[in-house]
Amino acid sequence: MSTSRTILAEYTYTPSPVERGYAGQTLYINLSDHTIVAKPVTELMKEKFIGGRGFGLWLLWHGVRDHTRWNDPENEIVVSSGPCGGITQYPGSGKSLVVSISPLTDVVIDSNVGGHFGPLLKFAGWDALEIQGKAKQDVVIVIDAPAGRITVEEAPDIPVDTYLVGKWLLEEFAPAEEERYFISSISSGRGAEHTRWGCLNFSLYDRRRKEFRFKQAGRGGIGTVFRDKRIKAVVVKSLPVKGDSNHPADPERVARAGIRLHKEIHDHDDQQCRMRRRGTSYLVQIMNDYDLLPVHNFRLGSHPEAHRINGDVWEARFTQGLPDGCWYGCTLSCSHTSDNYTVRTGPYRGHTVNVDGPEYETIAGVGSNCGIFDPDAILELNFYCDAYGIDTISFGTGVAFVMECYEAGILDSEKTGGLELRFGNAEAAIELLHQMGRGEGFGCIVGQGVRRMKEYFAREYGADRAFLQDIGMEAKGLEYSEYVCKESLAQQGGYGLTNKGPQHDEAWLIFMDMVSNLLPTFEDKAEALHYFPMWRTWFGLCGFCKLPWNDIVPPDNKYSDEPAKIPAHVQNYVDLFAGVTGREVTREDLITMSEAVYNFQRVFNIRLGYGLREHDNVPYRSQGPVTIEEYLSRAERYDKQLEQLLGLNPQEMSVEEKLAALRKYREEQYERLKDAVYARRGWTRNGVPTPETLRRLGIDFPEVLAVVQKHL
Repeated sequence: MSTSRTILAEYTYTPSPVERGYAGQTLYINLSDHTIVAKPVTELMKEKFIGGRGFGLWLLWHGVRDHTRWNDPENEIVVSSGPCGGITQYPGSGKSLVVSISPLTDVVIDSNVGGHFGPLLKFAGWDALEIQGKAKQDVVIVIDAPAGRITVEEAPDIPVDTYLVGKWLLEEFAPAEEERYFISSISSGRGAEHTRWGCLNFSLYDRRRKEFRFKQAGRGGIGTVFRDKRIKAVVVKSLPVKGDSNHPADPERVARAGIRLHKEIHDHDDQQCRMRRRGTSYLVQIMNDYDLLPVHNFRLGSHPEAHRINGDVWEARFTQGLPDGCWYGCTLSCSHTSDNYTVRTGPYRGHTVNVDGPEYETIAGVGSNCGIFDPDAILELNFYCDAYGIDTISFGTGVAFVMECYEAGILDSEKTGGLELRFGNAEAAIELLHQMGRGEGFGCIVGQGVRRMKEYFAREYGADRAFLQDIGMEAKGLEYSEYVCKESLAQQGGYGLTNKGPQHDEAWLIFMDMVSNLLPTFEDKAEALHYFPMWRTWFGLCGFCKLPWNDIVPPDNKYSDEPAKIPAHVQNYVDLFAGVTGREVTREDLITMSEAVYNFQRVFNIRLGYGLREHDNVPYRSQGPVTIEEYLSRAERYDKQLEQLLGLNPQEMSVEEKLAALRKYREEQYERLKDAVYARRGWTRNGVPTPETLRRLGIDFPEVLAVVQKHL
């Protein structure tokens, strides 16, 4: 399907060679006035913002105004990998970060993603891609490094759904097999046009399956921004990728770190998480065993049917023996595919497709959280979320909320247009997803997100606002990812005290806190909620995936001083960063790098009108039992807590009194946690970074200080 396209803007260039991880320039494209320019990467950017998420925040800060909202033309989408992104010697080095103002949260969202686009963008001569403005018609952006040419072109005949974009890419840009290894795209889908849950799909060419596959930048609705700007696809064609394409300062040091981890994976993965065989699906059984698997809108943490969707099931469905890394050289190879699935509903009914994953978050989100324990239904939902460009996490958490509202009598079939949205009704969930793809029916209401549904259900249906607030699993407007954190105060903070909203990529402290009891005091929790969010932020500055850090560990790690940090792997990253950039660093320096970016993002949120203490609140469902049913399901646990923590006699109390007493205690604990974490991070009691903190981190720029001064 070759298409003829009218060129709206064109820019010629000579690709910059990458030196020590940096191309030295970023690409700016304005879709409103067709400007295409190169911007230099300054020493300040490299020193303080490093790359990836840091470059995205820095460029976005200077591109928007204080009152910019997600669908304003000046909102931007910024994509950047980072100085270590694209190295082939170390597993998990192909990540990119995407930054924008979110249609769900109205503040900055950052979303990490695999696939080939970010590294290939750098090897095409650009450390970041910054897209601003809004096109008058659908467009495709083509960055063609071999031709030294960048174009913005009309795209009326290019498909919008990602499932078809991959086929179009092959025919239009890479008819020869050898061309396909160094081409990648960003796309979304029609569902992103009709919901606030739009995701971005980043492609990678699978040389064994002979087709493009896709990884998702799912969180925060950036795909919705993408389609609002009327972009159908962004395509990059890179120069050939080689082992030294980053031109590292010390390639031997990089290689030594890689050899250490490759050996660990080879020797121990089969005995640890089995990532090469089942990927993140291994988590389902573990979460169920520890009462952490979300079931029925996070009401429960386990279910007797969980075995129907656990890792054994997916290992049997994943094609084995293929190198399933989402970037070259990743021997952890966790990016599995359910091959040869026959689609059973909707516009692609009867098509035989390869479904990427499902990953744990999808299995738990569209599966157990919605009471769906049918693997085929999960694959159907997974496929169409990807094809339509919809985040599976927000979809799963959002539909679970709707199902609880239906069973609570807030909704009925008349309000939902005939959909019986009860827990376990996979057919209704699938039809709801198709409605989002078509832009019609109740799906358009649900696709606005949990925060806006709460307001709509209260206003239009007279629902109890307090109850909706308690059970609506969103914070800052972002739907929760898929872990039950009622019994882990530290993880409640790991969700609530984030910059972007409740996503587990900042801190996953449930096992440290709840299972191993390694964080008994508020000071311990605050230290963990300082270190781990900063540590995980660092991956997003440099182009790394976090899975090789903690989903494979050295056998002697348990004997180290701080096993939760996996110190041997931390040293690997010190060696990698220094080996690529030539900038000698310590372990402590990595945390300081992240602190600067993290605090800058906090100030950015405050600049946009959020980012204060009140915005760090969480729904009570994430802290404790909301309903009598919830309390009674774990009555022995909760009664024991009333006795041991509060000195009460539960035998003399009604269930309603027990609920109220437990709630008062847990909400007070969360407020105390806020105080401890803010103090450790160098923030005021209102959650504002102090001028002293900004000066210590070297980001006390006048415009940054001006924001915080208003709130001191």
